This record gives sequence, C-alpha cells and structure tokens, in this order.
Amino acid sequence: MKWLSKLVDKASEFFAHRKGLLPMLGILLVIVNFLLPFFMGPNFVTASNLFLHLGVIVAVIGFMLAWAL
Repeated sequence: MKWLSKLVDKASEFFAHRKGLLPMLGILLVIVNFLLPFFMGPNFVTASNLFLHLGVIVAVIGFMLAWAL
C-alpha cells in the first residue's frame, strides 16, 4: 500500500499545477467521440460511445480533483 500512497502524492502534486488538464482531456474525448463515426464505420467503439463515457468520467474526476486542490 506504500506504492499507492506515493502514486497519489505524485499525482496530486502534478495536477495541483495543472488543474484544467483532466477536464480539457475529457472534453477532447467527447469531441473525438462525436467525430469518430464520420471517419470510421460502425464498430464497437462507435456503437458503444466508449470515448463519450471515458470523457465524461475523466472530466468529472478532473473537476472534483481541481476543486479539492
């Protein structure tokens, strides 16, 4: 469990100076999900809206982390 504590410390120190990075990454993933069906045919990624779900989760975690830091 010591490795997890070090990982959380390093991550919080990294994101303390870059508070908007995760929300912007989440928004970028949502935009990619919107544009992907135009460039790719129907497949698992476009049918399941994988990037949409990942983008929303990353953005919400980013907002919560920015608010806490």
